[in-house]
Amino acid sequence: HWSGELRLRVSTVTRRWIDGGAVADLITGFDQEAAAVLMARLASYKMETEEDFDATRWLDRTLIRLAQRFGDYRPDDPTSFNLRPELSFYPQFMFNLRRSQFVQVFGNSPDETAYFRLMLFRVTVPDAMVMIQPQLTAYHFGGPPEPVLLDVQSIMPDRILLLDAFFYVVVFHGATIAMWRKAQYHLQPEHAAFAQLLEAPMMEAKEIAQRRFPTPKIVDCDYNGSQARFLLVKLNPSSTYSSANPLSAEVINTDDVSLSTFTEHLKRLAVQQ
Repeated sequence: HWSGELRLRVSTVTRRWIDGGAVADLITGFDQEAAAVLMARLASYKMETEEDFDATRWLDRTLIRLAQRFGDYRPDDPTSFNLRPELSFYPQFMFNLRRSQFVQVFGNSPDETAYFRLMLFRVTVPDAMVMIQPQLTAYHFGGPPEPVLLDVQSIMPDRILLLDAFFYVVVFHGATIAMWRKAQYHLQPEHAAFAQLLEAPMMEAKEIAQRRFPTPKIVDCDYNGSQARFLLVKLNPSSTYSSANPLSAEVINTDDVSLSTFTEHLKRLAVQQ
């Protein structure tokens, strides 16, 4: 534990027997986060033990079967597809898992990949979910810090974004904020509010690093800076260089599909007979 204590974690499992046709009863109390972490651990284990295992295809097939079993839809009508509330966030978790460092090993050394997977098996479900789907918080002049979507649309010139990805914490300054910081406005007494805005996310990043074990890396970066890749790689690419109508001023140079495209493909495949 980050406090230096040695803690033993115990899991209690209950089993409920129902009629196989009672779908509503079967998914009552379904824990989407626990299921996502279980899939991440199982996929990591299979990638380590099975040759030529395609984790992305396996996760996709598993999600499609789940959607076919528990979704409400009319056959061959993707527009009618609807997931029950107990499963509403699960496709989003699988989308981020497919793009995580546990499945996409490009850019990481074998030692780093082994370390990431080892930690996935050792941490609690909330910490594992931060690894799979990082938390993004926005700091701005208009009010207190607020959680924002893990999406490229969250990048704005007058915002500072704090990304907690467990293994590293990113403090990202928007274009205007970065320009003001380079001009050293925060050192002038009349811009004390700006100095406080710059200090708040960095203090939060240091607090996260202090209470977490192992200690994450803190990345301080600006818009269009080389270190900004630590943030961009985790964001949903809703606007890319190939988008006909970009949804935001910022775009990501990637061929990855967005969450909306991923969801549309899931609906189309789930309703096929």
